[in-house]
Amino acid sequence: MRIDFTTYISSAFVIGLVASAITIPLIISFCQKYGYYDQPNIRKVHHTAVPRLGGLVFLPSMAIAFATTMLAYHDQTETPLRLHLSSAVMVLGAACIYTIGLVDDIKNLSAMVKFVFMLIASSLMPLCHLLITDLHGLFGIHELPIWLAYGITVLTIMTIVNAVNLIDGIDGLASGYAIIVLAILINRFLDLRAPTFTLLGASLAGSVLAFFLFNVFGHIGRRKIFMGDAGSLILGYVMAYLGIKYLILSEGDIYVHGNPLLVPYSLFIVPVFDLVRVALTRIIAGQPMFQADKRHIHHILIDIGLTMHQTLATILMMVIVFIIANLVLQECGLGITAIFFIDVAAFALFIITLSIIRRSKTAHA
Repeated sequence: MRIDFTTYISSAFVIGLVASAITIPLIISFCQKYGYYDQPNIRKVHHTAVPRLGGLVFLPSMAIAFATTMLAYHDQTETPLRLHLSSAVMVLGAACIYTIGLVDDIKNLSAMVKFVFMLIASSLMPLCHLLITDLHGLFGIHELPIWLAYGITVLTIMTIVNAVNLIDGIDGLASGYAIIVLAILINRFLDLRAPTFTLLGASLAGSVLAFFLFNVFGHIGRRKIFMGDAGSLILGYVMAYLGIKYLILSEGDIYVHGNPLLVPYSLFIVPVFDLVRVALTRIIAGQPMFQADKRHIHHILIDIGLTMHQTLATILMMVIVFIIANLVLQECGLGITAIFFIDVAAFALFIITLSIIRRSKTAHA
């Protein structure tokens, strides 16, 4: 009896979720026994020490769910199971990112050391031709020379990885954002008839959802945990990989409607725009690029009086609104460059409005 492919997607999701749900309590106990806590400080929004190694479950849970469902799928379809070079390199890069994140969670590495290892891991993908070779009209640019494609690809991966890492500042934000991005990519890969990447996304999504529940609601049973850098870095890396892979596959698919760049670009607007805004603010203020502060969007929303859950809902809603709005703008006939500038203006207006409200509240405090 042939099994519908949606059953494999559901299975990958459930296996990833169950594997994480079983493992996270063990990690919490380990952190409590050996003192691996995220300590509160002036930059952070939590006020008590919380176990911080929750993101360790993402890579192994994803691997278990993905391997199980892919083997079952290939057994049913009687197709040979091939390991593509891009997949092998992604695994190597993911292992590098995962390891440096874990070491940082335990030893607190300097930002420069993390940057170097992120650069190494990000540089692996283009070596197997996982390249952004066409900007599809963004700023009037289309096909890129190979040297520029390599540089833009590495820069894109590093930017996404760092952006996801830096939005992991309140409960549920990085994981909730990842669930939204992965859900859209799963749908898109399914449309492209790309089972490998559909199941990879579903496997990670299930693992992330289990963590989200512990992170946001874990205080109820004293099971709260943070993902740490090992989790946020691997999330950013895998999502960057899937985003670029979607771009490459959609470029060659005659059934893809609209600009192939629009969806992957739209998925990463909020964290990347916020990263760029904070970086420019630090440069203008003459501060070190890697200096931690409270300039990120979740800090601003909390400063104006929103609760943590209200802040979470606001930012996740922003992510969804940008994605939907960009798809609508494309349907209205706007090109990718016009959409980009509209996005920048909308994001800037939102931040300026929040900043005015924050200054007003501070002045009347």
